[in-house]
Amino acid sequence: MMTYQTIDPVALDLGLVQVRWYGMMYLIGFLSAWYYGTVRTRDDWRHWNKDQVSDLLFYCALGVILGGRLGYIFFYDFAHYLNQPLDMLKIWQGGMSFHGGLLGVITAVWVYGRKINKSLLEITDFIAPFVPIGLFFGRIGNYINSELWGKVAPEDSPWAMLVYDHNVQALVPKYPTQLLEALLEGLVLGVILWWYSRQQRGVGAVSGLFLLGYGSFRFLVEFWRMPDAQLGYLAWDWLTMGQILCLPMIAGGLFLIFFWSKRHATVS
Repeated sequence: MMTYQTIDPVALDLGLVQVRWYGMMYLIGFLSAWYYGTVRTRDDWRHWNKDQVSDLLFYCALGVILGGRLGYIFFYDFAHYLNQPLDMLKIWQGGMSFHGGLLGVITAVWVYGRKINKSLLEITDFIAPFVPIGLFFGRIGNYINSELWGKVAPEDSPWAMLVYDHNVQALVPKYPTQLLEALLEGLVLGVILWWYSRQQRGVGAVSGLFLLGYGSFRFLVEFWRMPDAQLGYLAWDWLTMGQILCLPMIAGGLFLIFFWSKRHATVS
């Protein structure tokens, strides 16, 4: 069983300014998504250009940061931030919600779509394959920050890691669910979406596959993740807030793939 080696969350200390790994992971994720987006503009049938990709990623970055932070505040720990409002600004300490970030991106994309005369689903079909890139690097950032560890694992578990637990002041075997999410929601989902979106699909189909894939993977991983301490399990000693938030994603994905996209023309 491997032992987690504590990593300094500060990548570069310049005195007055500290560059943290968590922020760097977000930056790398956005730059990688931008590059992939420019590559996709080479397909004439997509009707996108590099300038539009750059503008779109700017809007998405705002949506991710604002929506992700607000989503975590309202979905997961509203009481704490109500009592400590200045903590809302401490993004470098972690505390970002994917589901909140998704809502933020949808809002930002809708606003940008009005400027370039593209529908919401046209844009989300284009950017859906980018999202797993950001998810991958974001989960690596969680790993570096030593946060979002999974449940305590049996000592003979082949994929658990020994992590120092400050509560018991000892090494405890835990599931590295950040890495599991990086694998499933990042690499695996990314490959699936890359393959599926290589050819024209009905409007909403690629977006639907993303919602279905992410919702299903995240729902599964939640069985090994520790629920947020302030929430715990919401029902039956296993249902978490993350799983509840995934259910409308799964339902929406199925609707887009098997109903909506079948009744609309292919992406032009």
